[in-house]
Amino acid sequence: MNRFVLLAAALATSAMFAPAHAQNSRVAITTSFSKDVTDPIKASFEKANPGITLDIQNRNTNAGVKYLEETRSNNQLDIFWASAPDAFEVLKDKDLLQKYEPTVKGLPDKVGAYPINDPDGFYFGFAASGYGIMWNTRYAEANDLPDPKDWQDLAKPAYFDHVAIASPARSGTTHLTVETILQGEGWNEGWRTLKEVAGNFQTITERSFGVPEAVNSGQVGYGIVIDFFAFSAQGAGFPVKFVYPTVTTVVPANVGIVANAPNKEGAATFVDYLLSSEGQKVLLEPTIRRLPINPAVYADAPDGYPNPFKDPQFSSMMMFDVDKSGARTAVVDTLFDQLISFQLDNLKEVTKAIHEAEAALDKADNPQARALIKEARDMIASMPVTEEQASSAEITGAFTGAKEKGARQAELEQQWATFARDNYAKAKAKVDEAAKLAR
Repeated sequence: MNRFVLLAAALATSAMFAPAHAQNSRVAITTSFSKDVTDPIKASFEKANPGITLDIQNRNTNAGVKYLEETRSNNQLDIFWASAPDAFEVLKDKDLLQKYEPTVKGLPDKVGAYPINDPDGFYFGFAASGYGIMWNTRYAEANDLPDPKDWQDLAKPAYFDHVAIASPARSGTTHLTVETILQGEGWNEGWRTLKEVAGNFQTITERSFGVPEAVNSGQVGYGIVIDFFAFSAQGAGFPVKFVYPTVTTVVPANVGIVANAPNKEGAATFVDYLLSSEGQKVLLEPTIRRLPINPAVYADAPDGYPNPFKDPQFSSMMMFDVDKSGARTAVVDTLFDQLISFQLDNLKEVTKAIHEAEAALDKADNPQARALIKEARDMIASMPVTEEQASSAEITGAFTGAKEKGARQAELEQQWATFARDNYAKAKAKVDEAAKLAR
């Protein structure tokens, strides 16, 4: 037999029995994480698994969920990879994830008070994240601004026009931050806090990483962010600090295999790698700086690195209700847009007027003026819907994206926008009256 025929036969036979990871395969991933996070993990994974290439497609969390919904009949994705646990619950409920049992064993069941993995095996925590405040120390020093400790600190007059946040409608992590405040403080008090802080916003960015970029560069002093944005900025040498407020939580960032994944085996290899000691150590790299879910990896962490398995502050953090968050995501995000994002100029105007009137009253007090300002603050804080209404099928059903529900969604959006605009105008009139009494 021709030796070339023999060689070809041998190669064919070896290929038949070669392990799947040694063959050239592609794992398609949709993720909300930036390249600063995904690039080091991609490089480390592909080095450890020659023959598997990661095709990483960046979409914000909401867009990623919608994409999977729209392409389910011809799915081309293997992995969904994001921070928001409620997004994974949505995918699970819609049968867009498949069960898997990782090969990595012995990892903790919880981080803080929160379960790390889906109990049914549809998605898995690979890192932990908390929500808080990041600030540029040089900016703070130049503007003589104090270090914040709690959300309400950012509502103080000194922070006017110095704070940034991403839109929760476009950032899954910001939605979780908003939900954390609403769940931790209660519906009415939580919205009051959000609106009072929002009155000091300089900007609302389109993507979550727009906030740390603005803080790092000094375009804005303070940002409401997920913790790893601050930790990675510190790792890169930026002059920033971070604090977990009293009302906050720590939850896992997750990974799951998409239902009907074209490359299920490659997807499983990726999940196992993220949970392995080797994959967990990559999370400590300066551009990533996530909190690993393997406690042993913290032995390699830099000095002062937060440890959710040992640091006392994590044990007192609130328990996040992912089901509540997931059920009303679209409603909460739309309320934020209609009451804050799209009314930001009006909200800032009345907030600035309150700051100025209260400063005048500190010099010459007037009980009548104080009462008017309290009325104005209550008007700003008031909500067009109760928590019960916001979670009702009548309202949540209008935000399903179905065409037949579009008219009702538009009607609600208009009602909420009008409510906010009118209340802010009435509040401004009361503050103006108080300012005259304070002269």
